[in-house]
Amino acid sequence: MLLLLLHMFQERQLQVSPEIAANQQLLKDYLSKQLKVAAKEIQHISILKRSIDARQKAVKINLKVKVFLQGELCIEQPIQLPDYKNIANSQEVIIVGAGPAGLFAALQLIELGLKPIVIERGKDVRGRRRDLKAINLNHLVNEDSNYCFGEGGAGTYSDGKLYTRSKKRGDVDRILQLLVGFGASPDILVEAHPHIGTNKLPQIIQDIRAKIIECGGQVLFETRVADFVIKNNEIQGVITQNGEVISANKVILATGHSARDIFELLDRKKIFIEAKPFALGVRAEHPQELIDRIQYHCDYRGEYLPPAPYSIVRQVNGRGMYSFCMCPGGVIAPCATSPGEVVTNGWSPSKRDQSTANSGIVIELKLEDFKPFAKFGPLAGMEFQKTIEQNAWQLAGQTQRVPAQRLVDFTENKVSANIPKTSYVPGTTSVEMGQVFPDFLTNILRNGFVEFGKSMRGYLTNEAVLHAPESRTSSPVRIPRNSETLEHVQIKGLYPCGEGAGYAGGIVSAAIDGEKCALKIVESILQLH
Repeated sequence: MLLLLLHMFQERQLQVSPEIAANQQLLKDYLSKQLKVAAKEIQHISILKRSIDARQKAVKINLKVKVFLQGELCIEQPIQLPDYKNIANSQEVIIVGAGPAGLFAALQLIELGLKPIVIERGKDVRGRRRDLKAINLNHLVNEDSNYCFGEGGAGTYSDGKLYTRSKKRGDVDRILQLLVGFGASPDILVEAHPHIGTNKLPQIIQDIRAKIIECGGQVLFETRVADFVIKNNEIQGVITQNGEVISANKVILATGHSARDIFELLDRKKIFIEAKPFALGVRAEHPQELIDRIQYHCDYRGEYLPPAPYSIVRQVNGRGMYSFCMCPGGVIAPCATSPGEVVTNGWSPSKRDQSTANSGIVIELKLEDFKPFAKFGPLAGMEFQKTIEQNAWQLAGQTQRVPAQRLVDFTENKVSANIPKTSYVPGTTSVEMGQVFPDFLTNILRNGFVEFGKSMRGYLTNEAVLHAPESRTSSPVRIPRNSETLEHVQIKGLYPCGEGAGYAGGIVSAAIDGEKCALKIVESILQLH
């Protein structure tokens, strides 16, 4: 009888109004009509998936639900963390970088019985806050602790978006469940575009670190890798900036897409790397109310809908131009990793309740674009990227103020007479954006925004302000690895991992790649024994 009851729930796909989706009693009443039972007969409704359909004038919510009637067995299993072992005396594996790739690699190693030593150049979550304040208020960039470097990596203080198209790469649900186990809202298991929020991620990251240490692993902050110890093309360990040698014959390199010193070190040591295409452009900020009106076809969004996102892709002059890392109800942040450069990114708090919406609007680059920097070999794309960021810094008066221009003014090649206050705290400097970018990029951006305005009526407006550049969309370098073992093609025991190596694009895909590298390390050790 128990087995029968376990299978008596019903799954239903629904499309309902935002008000019904937000109210459990209204949803119960709706389902009672669908199932032809009294509302009091519905014991429990479990929402499995939720998404917004704003294609028609009346916005609808798509729901996948599980319905339990009275008398049916209703068991909601809480998310539980794996049984992490004590690995204090186990074989050690070095992980360089405490972003999502590095942290999830560490958790996977512990689960499988190995000891991770996580080496992070930046500070812990709390220590990073002082350095972010210094960028925002005093225009001072700490090369080791900023929006990109430090505990949790770039995602900790730049949003925590969990949406990924990388489902073929691994188990997305496992990553989301682990995040819930460490304190994220269970809503991330349900939403079509899950998001944690910069205000909530720091505690989750600290709890992951606490678990690593509790199990006998190590996490070393303010420890930058300055060199690798290599013998006969096999990794033997790393050397820190203080000259300390940390030994291990397995090293996961998960440094993120902005660790230029690591790319330079690999190139200097003749360790094979290659230039990789990436995307580059601007960050556009609109009033959130304007985006709501466009996307929801209404004058006022109301209390039952979240701040509206948008997504646009166009082919312009033979190039893809698209929105990237869109942040409803969010802000634009200064994400330089060295003095003498300006870099932008965007993030949202968990409630997405800020008055502005922003998105990277970027253009796909090709390897041929880097020809003027050919003398830098595999670092040509990085040097191209660096030149634009340094140019922006010069145009902004050698500060973290960002070059800015109203959107219509940009398309008409006019310097904006004034720039309204934007969410970018260090401030803006009115410039003609054509001074920031090479001519071919400027022309694509101008034409592309006109096309965007045709597909999103109201988007092309001088209420919108462009900030430049959005240049750290992905790594400008790929560190090639063996497709079977995931080891570097040249150096045995070195595992290039995550965004910085060119194998991920975001929190979830980076975490998946970290787990994959950890699994391959365990496989290689088992084969030896």
